Amino acid sequence: MKQGAVLGMILFIASESIFFLLLVLAYVNFHKTTGQEAAAMLDPVKTGLFSIALISSSFTLWMAEKSRPKNKGLFRLWLFATVVLGAIFLTGQMMEYGKLITHKLTISRDLFGSTFFTLTGFHGLHVFIGLVLLSVLLGLALKGRQNEPPEPGVQSVAIYWHFVDAVWIVIFSIVYLWRYV
Repeated sequence: MKQGAVLGMILFIASESIFFLLLVLAYVNFHKTTGQEAAAMLDPVKTGLFSIALISSSFTLWMAEKSRPKNKGLFRLWLFATVVLGAIFLTGQMMEYGKLITHKLTISRDLFGSTFFTLTGFHGLHVFIGLVLLSVLLGLALKGRQNEPPEPGVQSVAIYWHFVDAVWIVIFSIVYLWRYV
């Protein structure tokens, strides 16, 4: 039963990998024919800074996992840091969306807008879901009961979060850095 949660998450991640692969392929396909001008409106430096927060959150979650059996206080601290870093990334994404929308770059503008907002928006949704899951773990840890949160739950959420971070590295590379290659 305990390993069933982890296996379930791994199978879920496998299906999500295919989903994101198709979104990335759609972006790449339509980027060839449209969107060069719109892509120039993106700010890879600012988004890169927010990306550092997200990628760093994988390290803080790893540290939380390492400290869990030995030190509940450190586990809570590292988990809280992970939530904060994920929230910083999501805030940065919302700020970017606001800027793009004020410049009339929307999901309905053209193929670039449609694929950009769909790809990054679904990733943002996954970050939000991850933040909810991490917050649940943090809430359970703060209750202070023995063996809370349970190890399979921590492992499952960690697998999900590391997946979300890895997907962002691919998205950031293709959406924000591709035009510089």
